Amino acid sequence: MARIISIVNQKGGVGKTTTTINLAAWLADMGKRVLIVDIDPQGNASSGLGIDYKNLSKGMYEVLTDENTKITEAIKSHKPNFHILPSTPDLAGAGVDLVAVNNREFKLEENLKDVAELYDYILIDNPPSLGLLTINGLVAAREVLIPVQCEYYALEGLSQLLETIDLIKNHLQPDLRVLGAVMTMYDTRNKLSTAVFEELHRYFPAKVFRTVIPRNVKLAEAPSHGLPVKDYDPESAGAIAYRRLALELDLSKIIK
Repeated sequence: MARIISIVNQKGGVGKTTTTINLAAWLADMGKRVLIVDIDPQGNASSGLGIDYKNLSKGMYEVLTDENTKITEAIKSHKPNFHILPSTPDLAGAGVDLVAVNNREFKLEENLKDVAELYDYILIDNPPSLGLLTINGLVAAREVLIPVQCEYYALEGLSQLLETIDLIKNHLQPDLRVLGAVMTMYDTRNKLSTAVFEELHRYFPAKVFRTVIPRNVKLAEAPSHGLPVKDYDPESAGAIAYRRLALELDLSKIIK
């Protein structure tokens, strides 16, 4: 069965999608079978892998709202062992469409059961909110990875996120646990980055990844080419950092 990890932070611009894409790419390079689930209506994970999500006939919206759509019909292949379930613009309306649906918080989990045995890792890229789509992304997962940007307001809202995770754990998904937090956009020249890193350790004792993702222009450029940074510039600082993070993440399944 796949190891299902939800990558979450309700604050935008912290590197959720960048982390999802580049972790998946390196895990696939390590020989793992990987599926990205794009549950963000913005569709950045989809476009970041070169998918023209605006012209898809089936995507995440249809999987969640149409019982006649099988999840396998919507999954696209980036590489033989690296697939993506893309988002489409219609997904923005899913929250409204699912209001009257029974067990609406479990729609993604129900669909992923059909493909969980086909993958080693399923990484869920969530929207920057704590709405119904993110709740689906958390209920479907067993582990939560929280990217945290190295900036002044980085820790703002983390308490609310942890409360939401606890509520889901207590009422919807008892197997859910916080895997850890990863620092993104780290600048060694900036004292603030060090201060945020130290504060994060107080939030997540023993649950902060050792790997730190640096601020790196190649990470910002790669999505415009529809590529993970490992394929765009494998020698860049960003590519090397995400390779280390993938190795650390894969090791965590052994020592958890």
